[in-house]
Amino acid sequence: MTDEKPIALTRQCEAIMIPSGEKVTLSAGSNVWLTQSLGGSFTAMTDHGYMVRIDGADGDVLGVSMAGDLAAVSADAVPGGDSIEERVWSQLRSCFDPEIPVNIVDLGLIYACRTEGLGAGGHKATVRFTLTAQGCGMGQFLKEDIRKKLLAVPGVSEADVDLVWDPPWNQSMISPEAKQQLGIE
Repeated sequence: MTDEKPIALTRQCEAIMIPSGEKVTLSAGSNVWLTQSLGGSFTAMTDHGYMVRIDGADGDVLGVSMAGDLAAVSADAVPGGDSIEERVWSQLRSCFDPEIPVNIVDLGLIYACRTEGLGAGGHKATVRFTLTAQGCGMGQFLKEDIRKKLLAVPGVSEADVDLVWDPPWNQSMISPEAKQQLGIE
């Protein structure tokens, strides 16, 4: 989704530079071009030529909103969604790499996902994930997105999310559907 028309920011806004992960402040009135609005955040190109991630909660600065994106995934929203594990996997599919318009499950970034019941009730979701490149500074931001979304799943009261590098990610890990979407053979 590349918007050819610039959007003038309505107020000052914090953003994260992609891929460095450096925090920046975008000035009110500066122009950005929206390139992606998936998974509860926006990716935009600034008038200085760099990409940034703008949190969905700051969508008003762009004149748009991400209403309900962090909403809990109900059992009714998941086909055959009576299991906590199915709801967790569904929620993981709502997380996106800020540069690639494919969810992290189909990109092959999730190396492990399990749920376990807790003695006091509720469930713990444990996820191990990676990034497409080790030099990417977005790992901690993606880790926090995953954690927040897991905790929004009904029945999940704990979330353990770890960024791992072994095995190194490669394009063979992308699902066939995502490869087709990205034009990769």
